Amino acid sequence: MTSEWTTDDLDRIGRAEELQIASHRHDGTLRPYVTIWAVRAGEGLYVRSAYGPENGWFRRAVAAGTGRIRVGDAEFDVLFEPVDAGDPRQDAVDDVYRAKYGHFGPRYIDTVVSAAARESTLLILRRPDAG
Repeated sequence: MTSEWTTDDLDRIGRAEELQIASHRHDGTLRPYVTIWAVRAGEGLYVRSAYGPENGWFRRAVAAGTGRIRVGDAEFDVLFEPVDAGDPRQDAVDDVYRAKYGHFGPRYIDTVVSAAARESTLLILRRPDAG
């Protein structure tokens, strides 16, 4: 599946320090937004749960499969695609997390490059049917 992102969107979201992410409920409404770190690795946008796959926002995003992200004043309808912990893209995602957020120090960066974080990596795809 292609991500449907424009280069400008990828650049804007990839440069943002944080984004807000919300998954859909069963009735189609959005859950409250959660602020999270995100990275661009190649042509993909990725988020991870620093506290592993049992974190509530992550479980709800996987179960829903759809939601919305907000970066500044822009909002995008998205799909959440889990990435296998052994997927070769994981090394690039680790590297970008370290480069982008390493200045926060090991106490914080180690949580998003851990084995548990790799198990809770989502590829964020722009919904092809979204405006």
